[in-house]
Parts: sequence; C-alpha cells; structure tokens
Amino acid sequence: MNFVRLFRIGVWAAIAVLAGFLVVSTQLSDQRQPAEAATGAPRVGGAFSLVSHKGERIDNRSLAGRPYIVFFGFTHCPEICPTTLFELTDLMTELGPDADRFEVLFITVDPERDTQKMLASYMTSFDSRITALRGSAEETETALKAFSAYAAKVPLEGGQYTMDHTAGVFLIRGDGGFGGILDMHEPRETRLEKLRRLVSA
Repeated sequence: MNFVRLFRIGVWAAIAVLAGFLVVSTQLSDQRQPAEAATGAPRVGGAFSLVSHKGERIDNRSLAGRPYIVFFGFTHCPEICPTTLFELTDLMTELGPDADRFEVLFITVDPERDTQKMLASYMTSFDSRITALRGSAEETETALKAFSAYAAKVPLEGGQYTMDHTAGVFLIRGDGGFGGILDMHEPRETRLEKLRRLVSA
C-alpha cells in the first residue's frame, strides 16, 4: 500500500512539474513574438525597392535614419490622389524648413499606365520635394505588403479600368517604426502637428 501511495505521489509531482514547465515555456514564447503578432496590428514599414520619376532606385535601406511619409495612388485617379498631393504640398509649404527634414513618397499602384515619363510630367503640379515611385507588378505588390496597404484593379465599361486603393498617408519615423496615419479629413492643425512630431521624434 505504501508503495502504491508513493508511486501515485511521484506521478502527480511529475505532472505538476511538467505543467509548470509548459506554462513558463509558453510565456517565454509569447514574449519573443513581434509586437504586431501580440497586438494583432499589421506591420507597417517593411522592405521595398522602387524607381523614382527621376530614375533613381529608392528603397527602405536608402531611407534609413530619415523620417518619411508614403501615399499610394495613381495618375489617372480622378479626385483623391491629386487632392491629397495638393494638400501635402500645402502642408509642406506651411511647415517651411521642417518639410526638408522628411521625405514624401507617392507610390503608384498602376505601374501598367504610370510610366516614369508619365510620373515625371504628373509630379510637376506638386511640391518638387515629393518623389513618385514605380516598379514592376511584383515590386508594387511587395511595397503594398510592406505597408499593409491595399490596391485592386476595377474594370470599367469599354475595356478601361480604375484602381481602388488605400487612401491614408503612412508616417514612418527615422528609426523605421510606424508613426501613424495622416488622414486628410482631420483638421489642418492636427495634420501639421503629426508632421511636426514625425520630424522631432
């Protein structure tokens, strides 16, 4: 009887130790997960490589150490894209010298029609410090994924098409971290304050 009792105690002790080990192991595993996985928030500001309207290759590594903002759009966009670029131009003018402390990138989601020549002509309407970027279909998709952004071709009558895409402006800090979204529906002073915080971070 004593032997059976000791055996049972030993088995339960082993189970308790194993359970404790699994709990600690799970906690440590959770701590090693990226913040995005723990919070469920999408990753913003990953790797990408595209060519500017001036013919220069620009990627996340060449921007390291400098804050930048990213807006996805296309030149055939009837309203949202030109309006956003005009408003960014206006904000940069208001910021004065502070606007020289960050990069502004306009990434086309329609590389099929937005050639380098088309983008170069299109960008003459906006602040000269705004850089348009394009790439192959694969490079464009990689850039969209890097910012957890969305774009899709929408067929129109007559064989034409337009593009549906994420309209927010992504803010990326100098350390490469996500600095939030610039919403053009926000009050002007709110947008200016977000940009000032971006360059002072």
